[in-house]
Amino acid sequence: MRRMHRHFGGLAAIALALTGGTGAAAQETRAAQITTPGWYEFIDKLRELPGLILAKLPEDQRRDPWIQQEVGRLALEALTARSLEAISADINNPVFLPSLNQTLNVYQPNSDTIYKETPVDPAGSYRLRGTRGSLRIFKLGQMSRTGPDGNEKVVPLAYGDFNALPVDAAGKFDVLLSPTRPEGYTGNWWKLEPQANGLVIRQVSADWVKERDPTISIERLDRSTLRPRESTASLRKRLDELGGRTANTALFLVGTPGELRREGFVNKLKIFDVISGMGGLFGQFYYHGAYDLNDDEVLILESKVPTTCGYYSTILTNDLFETTDWVNNQSSLNDAQSQVDKDGVLRIVISARDPGVPNWLDTAGNSTGVVQGRWTDCNAQPMPTLTKVKLADLRRHLPKDTPQVDARERDRQLRDRRAAFLQRILW
Repeated sequence: MRRMHRHFGGLAAIALALTGGTGAAAQETRAAQITTPGWYEFIDKLRELPGLILAKLPEDQRRDPWIQQEVGRLALEALTARSLEAISADINNPVFLPSLNQTLNVYQPNSDTIYKETPVDPAGSYRLRGTRGSLRIFKLGQMSRTGPDGNEKVVPLAYGDFNALPVDAAGKFDVLLSPTRPEGYTGNWWKLEPQANGLVIRQVSADWVKERDPTISIERLDRSTLRPRESTASLRKRLDELGGRTANTALFLVGTPGELRREGFVNKLKIFDVISGMGGLFGQFYYHGAYDLNDDEVLILESKVPTTCGYYSTILTNDLFETTDWVNNQSSLNDAQSQVDKDGVLRIVISARDPGVPNWLDTAGNSTGVVQGRWTDCNAQPMPTLTKVKLADLRRHLPKDTPQVDARERDRQLRDRRAAFLQRILW
C-alpha cells in the first residue's frame, strides 16, 4: 500500500507540473522535484500558445469549438516541426530535416513540394551530393532569417538549381558551397552568401507517378565530422529557444485568412508576396483569396494559361492557413493533374460536393478558407477570376465538352492519387 501511495504521489506531481497546478502547491511540487533545467519554463510558453493563436482569428472563429480543437492541432504541428530542429539541427554536422509537409502542416505547404532545411555557418564550406532524380524543380535556397531569434523574416538570397548541374553516368551530382572558390578547385561550386544562415531544399513534383525524387546529403568540410557529447549549455539553449520558435511558427501566417476577409478579398484573388519576407521561390508568382461557399454552391476559377510555363498549381487551405488535406482529398491540382479546355482556359471547380468534373478542388468540409495558386517560370502571370454559381447550374457555365466523372471513376482516381503521393520520398 505504501508503494502504491508513492506511485500515485509521483503521478500527481507530474500532473501538477504539466497543468500548472494551483498556486503554492504547484510551486512546492516544482521546488521538490528534480527535473531538466528549463523544462517548466518551456511548458509555460506552450500553455499560452492556443490562446495566442485564437487571438489572431476573427471573433466568431475564436468561439467555434471545432476551430478551437484545430488550433490545438496547429500548435502540435508547429511544436513537432521546431522539435526536429531542437533535437538535430547543427551547423557543424548538418542534415536536411523535413520542415513542411502533410504532417508538419504549417506555412500552408504546396502539395507538390517536399521541403527540407538545415542551418549553416556562412563562413563554412559544405559539400552536397546525391542522386538528381527527374523532378521539374529541385533547388537549394539560401535564406537569411532575421529578427531576435531568427524567425521574424525569411529573406531568400540565392537559389542553386540542381537540375543545371552535370551528373555522372549514375545520375549523381556533387557540388561545393562555400564563401569563395578554393584555389585550384575545378569541380561544381556555388557561392555561400555572407548573410545566409539557413538552407532550404525544394523538391517539386508535378507527375507523382513518373517523376523520381532525388536524394541528397550535406557535410561540412572545414570541420571534423565527429560529433562529441553536446554541452549542457548548448542543450539548455535548444530547450530555451524551442517554446519561442514554436510560437513564431504557429503565429506567423495564421491570421492571413482573416486579413483577406477584412480587405474584402472574399471569392476574389490578389497578389501574394511570398518572396520579400517568407522565403519564396524566385521566378514564382503567387496569388490567393478567401473563399466562402454554401454546400449547394461552387466557385469556378478561370485563367488563360501562359504559352510557356515551368509549373503551376492551385491549392486550398482552411481558416488557420493549414493546407487542406491533399493526400486523402483532391484538394490540389497542378498542370500535370488538370485539364486545359480547348480555348486555352484552365477551369477549376471548387466545392464541397463532387461536381462530376475532372478539375475539382474538394473543400473537404471547410465552407470557408483560402484559394492559393502559383505560376512558376512562366512568360505571363495572369490573375484568375472566381465566379460563384449554384452547383445545379454549373454545367451552364462550363464548355459543353467538359467530361463527366462518375463516383466509381472518382474513387479510382483518388485511390491512385493517394498511392502515388505516399510513394514519394517524404521524410
